[in-house]
Amino acid sequence: MSLPSSMAYVGLTEHGGPDNLVVMEGRTPQPRRGEILVRVAAAGINRPDVLQRKGDYPPPPDASPVLGLEVAGEVVAIGEDVTGYALGDRVCALANGGGYAQYCAVPAGQALPFPKGFDAVRAAALPETFFTVWANLFMMAGLKPGESVLIHGGTSGIGTAAIQLADAFGARVFTTAGTAEKCAACLTLGASRAINYRSEDFCAVIAEETGRAGVDVILDMIGAAYFERNLKSLSRDGRLSIIAFLGGTFAEKVSLAPILLKRLRLMGSAMRPRTAAEKQEIRDALLEKAWPLLEEGRVAPVIHAVLPFGEAAAGHRMMEHGDHIGKIVLTFD
Repeated sequence: MSLPSSMAYVGLTEHGGPDNLVVMEGRTPQPRRGEILVRVAAAGINRPDVLQRKGDYPPPPDASPVLGLEVAGEVVAIGEDVTGYALGDRVCALANGGGYAQYCAVPAGQALPFPKGFDAVRAAALPETFFTVWANLFMMAGLKPGESVLIHGGTSGIGTAAIQLADAFGARVFTTAGTAEKCAACLTLGASRAINYRSEDFCAVIAEETGRAGVDVILDMIGAAYFERNLKSLSRDGRLSIIAFLGGTFAEKVSLAPILLKRLRLMGSAMRPRTAAEKQEIRDALLEKAWPLLEEGRVAPVIHAVLPFGEAAAGHRMMEHGDHIGKIVLTFD
């Protein structure tokens, strides 16, 4: 298959605001050993993209400096030592970078087939979110059927996926959101109680809903602002999984006594620094456990907006404004 030598991509004129995202032209990447090249039909916008745009989340040394961590499209070239893929396969993939482009090289172990019945937009809304939720909520925090979980940021891409997966695997789901509309959306997705954090104290609500026992697991993207109340809201042997710090990284004058008294476990992780082998392990688990749920319609990506890739700046502004429910996706001609 003959490939063009150059391609369009969304680049940064400099670190800063959304308007620094502009369409540029550069060389089409070639797949390295262990990689496949995807002609990108759609790419998801994620919070780490915003941080990278601002200069707060640099890509790994061997990754593309172009923004974009999840793509969906067609395999158009295959690198050495790659098996299981053929030209023309439709895949979505967790990229290490380079997703806001017409072509993106991704490790073969981080790609999955489109779930049956999915188009590129819906498939592009899956990888970064589902990899993150599966790794942190199920693999690390070990959420089990019959347990309870509090998911902060219930209408984010992460939140909408986490609510559905936790509910599908038999957990009782609580979540937080900032408006009545967002709380209603969380209930539709499978939460048993959605807490409006602007008018309710989630710690008090969890105590009331659980008979003061607390929840088994908390998936948190807020960090410092919620840390003390998270500890109070966990049950004995509870697990707190932190995936972001939207509410700050430094928690001051917080009592750590609940960690000892309730035998709590605290953990956190970022997806991008994980090794290829670790990401492939998550990919394999998703293919076995989550993909059947997507194909059966029991779990589905929530799409808030679909924009042409030339409007990436508008997508970033939308994400930073915070009114979205679900994913923001870019499409490519």
